[in-house]
Amino acid sequence: MTIAHTFAYHKPESLDEALALLGGPEGAARVLAGGTDLVAWLRDGVMAPEALVDIKGIQGLDRLERRGESLWIGALVTFNQVIEFLDARTWPLLAEMAAVVASNGVRNRATIAGNICAAVASCDSGPVLLVYEATVHVVGPGGARVVPMASWFKGNRKTALAPGEIVTGIEIPPVPDFHGGCFAKLRRYQGEDLAQASLAILVTRAGSVRVALGAVGPTPVRAARIEAALSGRATDPDAVAEAIALLPAESSPISDVRATREYRQYMLGVLLERGLEAACSRLAGSGPPYGTEVL
Repeated sequence: MTIAHTFAYHKPESLDEALALLGGPEGAARVLAGGTDLVAWLRDGVMAPEALVDIKGIQGLDRLERRGESLWIGALVTFNQVIEFLDARTWPLLAEMAAVVASNGVRNRATIAGNICAAVASCDSGPVLLVYEATVHVVGPGGARVVPMASWFKGNRKTALAPGEIVTGIEIPPVPDFHGGCFAKLRRYQGEDLAQASLAILVTRAGSVRVALGAVGPTPVRAARIEAALSGRATDPDAVAEAIALLPAESSPISDVRATREYRQYMLGVLLERGLEAACSRLAGSGPPYGTEVL
């Protein structure tokens, strides 16, 4: 199916020019980066903007670099760039997550910033950025501001991005202690598919645990009660059982063409158990290499 409506196309060379183009009525213009979500929505008639503002001509938005002890992911950085840039020592879950996003061709175009701006419940980067406690840097008519990932998702396809604003990048701070982790994604088959359920787990040497869930509610979320149950006890079978029992209180999966609510809820427990085992064994210096799927 082709795109059935017309729109203006702009390719600004500066942020100021882009912001001016976005300054009209809300929704009249849309930002285009990788376009892997946006083009599909245009084709399906989900949205019909008057203009697209292609930001790929703006210098500096493609930077992927260490800034001090933090990692900076510019708005135009693709998933494959992250895979090529990162090793398994500092932010291992980023590369593990990026490797199971869609297909190689999609990963060459799709951006991490675009993924969280699309804000679909199953977005793969959401849980990982939540456990890494990332911040989103945006600029708009009111100037620049920084949004914690914990405050980013406001609902299905809704974010904290205000009208006229553009994401310039994502900053990921260092984890205070050495950690092991796991990103686990339930799919119908090996290959390009959206998550039926997903989770990211981070376990530190000091015993703290971070857990975030995806595709089992309107938005990716941190699971605070599960984190509390597992703190200092991530390898304790009783604590793991307690954490699994808390999953219905931390998630609200739906039934759709990809899975039933009941299946998602059951498999979320499997993901949590296997993800914890992988994260703890990686913390101990053993376990499956990052990139090895636990299902």
